[in-house]
Amino acid sequence: MTKRSAPNAPRPPDSCRPTPVVPAVRTRNIEYAIRDIAVEADKLRKQGAKILPLNIGDPLKYDFATPRHMIEATYKAMLAQQNGYSSSTGIDAAVEAIQREAGRKGIRNILSLFVAHGASEAIELCLSALADPGDNILMPYPGYPLYTAVMQKIQSEIRPYYLDEANDWQPDVADIEAKIDARTKAICLINPNNPTGALYRRDVLLQVIELARRHNLVVFSDEIYDKLVFDGKEHISTASLADDVGFVTFNGLSKSYLVPGWRVGWAVISGPREIMGDFDEAVHKFVRARLCANHPEQFAIQPALEGPQDHLADVNARLTERRDYTIDRLNAIPGISCVKPEGAFYAFPSIDVPMDDKAFTLRVLNECHVLVVHGSGFGQRPGTRHFRVVTLPDRPTLEAAYDKLEAFMKRIR
Repeated sequence: MTKRSAPNAPRPPDSCRPTPVVPAVRTRNIEYAIRDIAVEADKLRKQGAKILPLNIGDPLKYDFATPRHMIEATYKAMLAQQNGYSSSTGIDAAVEAIQREAGRKGIRNILSLFVAHGASEAIELCLSALADPGDNILMPYPGYPLYTAVMQKIQSEIRPYYLDEANDWQPDVADIEAKIDARTKAICLINPNNPTGALYRRDVLLQVIELARRHNLVVFSDEIYDKLVFDGKEHISTASLADDVGFVTFNGLSKSYLVPGWRVGWAVISGPREIMGDFDEAVHKFVRARLCANHPEQFAIQPALEGPQDHLADVNARLTERRDYTIDRLNAIPGISCVKPEGAFYAFPSIDVPMDDKAFTLRVLNECHVLVVHGSGFGQRPGTRHFRVVTLPDRPTLEAAYDKLEAFMKRIR
């Protein structure tokens, strides 16, 4: 029989009562604006509201589809029982295809590369292998919030530098230089940029490389959107521009090859061995410790990079048309102005409104049922207000969303 306590049994002393588990200090300032704002949208959906989603950079949430030959490669691998662990760095066919792709991009002096659970894991491993508490890494503002979350986790300092909205969101090289000190370890670039859609010019990249050369810094270059570039522009891989500086180039299948849920990314470490050798080995200590990336999905890397590329022409044509419509509509709304993106599938409009940008996005969500992300979630110059839109939705969705946004702006101004 189960022994039951008497209904009037004395309460245990305070010293015996359970106390709340205290989470780690490193979790206190971790935010991820893209997903955090979606929680509010989910509340409205449960009440029956139809939300127009312009918030998440997942092409498969809209009207895009994964190339069939990549699905077939993964399915074939699964049927062949390639479902156990792989090498920590990745299967040979994938590693060799990534190395050839890096060569086509002009990257030389490759020391190593590894396949990861998306570019996000590669970024986390490389940041963790480089920066100690007290060190700082220069991060672009605006920039992808994963980087700041990782820096909070490893308890190193985020040293923001600003992109210049008046110069098509190019990195402000003078601001980067002003932020460098004895504890700076690296400069991060996101090119094409999330959230602005900026495509960085060769002259700007060369200036950043010169800063890295003078101050003995590593350049982290996130190039996940490198094949989503418009108007006949060329994407330049940062590591292709110098042989005497250390680089880590991040890329993956998620965006250009339309498989964000597969979590397939990689990092290519390049530069002089005498500069980057110890760091390279430190990265691979982490790589080995987490066993391997998703195994069957790695069999899609070589077919993706070296197989049919037909889908890219269609994707870029649709993104260009939706980008153009977005810019025309947003710039026609009083109180909103937007720099024309040259890559990726985002726009980062500036707003002149009597509230902060988070309050703005929450009102747009609650009153218009249009889901966008507040600019402060990506970092921005003090005193400015922005929001991010995703240009992936089809024309009717964009038209409906911008009609509602225009009406909202008229009400509040």
